[in-house]
This record gives sequence, structure tokens and C-alpha cells, in this order.
Amino acid sequence: MSGNGWINVVSINGTPREDVQPYFLRVSPGWLATMKIPVIGGRDFRLDDPYPGKAIVNESFAQAFFEGQNPVGKSFARPVDGKKPSQFEIVGYVRDARYRNLREAIRPTAYFPFRFGNGKTDWGTFIVRTASQDPLTVAQLHRREVSRARPEFRVSNVNTQVELVQSHTLRERLLAMLALFFASVALLLAAVGLFGVLEFSVQQRRREIGIRMALGAQSFDVVRRVTVEVFSMVLIGAAAGLAAGVASERYLETLLYQVKATDVTMLTLPAVTIFAAAVLAALPPVIRAVRIDPARMLRAD
Repeated sequence: MSGNGWINVVSINGTPREDVQPYFLRVSPGWLATMKIPVIGGRDFRLDDPYPGKAIVNESFAQAFFEGQNPVGKSFARPVDGKKPSQFEIVGYVRDARYRNLREAIRPTAYFPFRFGNGKTDWGTFIVRTASQDPLTVAQLHRREVSRARPEFRVSNVNTQVELVQSHTLRERLLAMLALFFASVALLLAAVGLFGVLEFSVQQRRREIGIRMALGAQSFDVVRRVTVEVFSMVLIGAAAGLAAGVASERYLETLLYQVKATDVTMLTLPAVTIFAAAVLAALPPVIRAVRIDPARMLRAD
């Protein structure tokens, strides 16, 4: 998730595939379990696995180079350190995982055993999983342990996985906050407008409501007559809004990460919120309507 990438051409049965260049990553035993990447077949790396020699590939790699079949036991070749291609036996088959960032489509990825001390690798990253609520509380401990084990090493930065994800979704979170603000303002204005319309309607129909109640109309009938037209408009407006949201799905997906207009939750939540606001706005006028005194209304004329 650093934004960097390591790619190269691989050969299958001696034939280079120029059309697909997979990502590569060196990892140590236990990295898959730490990152919670499920193993579909084969095994994780062992401490004695050589590099070059062994590899673990993801689903996209198997799909691109082995027609989606389980690739464990098969092999591929790629250049190592600018030399002639070396053979890599596939010992593990794992689920797809993000590589450079969250927005990029998942590409074929091959993992190799991590080797330090060959004179060419001058940096590395430790992935640490902790049960602590605040992972940074163990940061100082790890800084001390690394320096004690290898004084020439220096820990340059420590980040949590949440911070990495948030850094990749900064634009989406800002857009979501702005959308929430404007949606709240629009909802408030709609509720105030709905309250005003219902209140005015009740005031204009006070005599009619009083007569109906004097003739035996029940409170439910009064409420239905007062609100049916307004809630019909709310229902039509909600349906139109949902249809517009589904129609603009392609534009929404480019603005917000993994937000789909066809998501049932994303469709239901706004509709429920709108109807809840409508009910709250209609409550005072409805209470006023059912409390009208029929005798007083009749004497008023």
C-alpha cells in the first residue's frame, strides 16, 4: 500500500508473456497469516525456502497464466537481478489482495521468500499484528528491539493499517463529509417545508375536520385525510431519487470508493431517513388536527 510496485515479465514453459506483467513482493514465513490472506492450496514459505526457487501466487496469477487451475507444483520463470531467467516452483496458492493502493484493480501477484543480507537489499518492512486497542503503544518496544538486535538498523516510520487505508481514501472521505453536510441541510429544509405545508393545510381545513368529527369520523380517518397527499408526494420523490441514483451509478463509483448505487443498504437507508423526517415533520400538525373541538368549530360559524 505504499504506492510503489515491482513488476516484470514471466515465462510459462519457456514462452514469455509480454501482455501480462504481474506484481512481485518478497515476504517471510508468517506474512500471509499476519495479513490474514487465506491460503487456497499448497503452503506458506519455510525458512529454508531458497530465492530464487520458490514462489506463492494469487488467484489472478493463476487465472492469467494457468487458466484458473490450481497452480501448486507448476513453475514459471523470470529474470533475477538482470540475469537470465530463473525457474520458480509454485508452492502456495492464495486469495487476491490489494498491492499498490485501494483504487487499482487487483493484478496477478507472485510472492517470493524474503532474503536480507545479500548486499543489495537495504530496507525492509515489519508487519506486526497486536491485540492492543492502540497498535502504536507497542511501537517504542519494537524500535528498541530492532536496535538491540541490529544496531545498524534504523526504524524510519511506524504506521497503522488504518492510517494507510485512510491516506488512500482521503478524497472519498472528504466527499462523503461534504455529501453528508449538504444532505443534512436538504433534509432539514424539506422537513421544515413539509411541516409548513401540513400546518397550513390543517388551518385551512379546520371547519371541514370539525364537521367530519362531529359526524363520527375517527382519529385515524382524520390523520389519513391530512397526510395521504403529502406522503404520496414523499413516496413519489423518494422513488424518483432512487431511480436517479441507480442511473448515475457509474459516476458515483468514480467519486466514492466501493460505493455502489445498487447496494440495498445504500438504497434503503436514505429512503427510511426521508420517511422518518416526514413523520416527525407531520406529527405536530396531525396532533393539532385530531385535537380540534367539533362543537367549537360549529359555533365559530
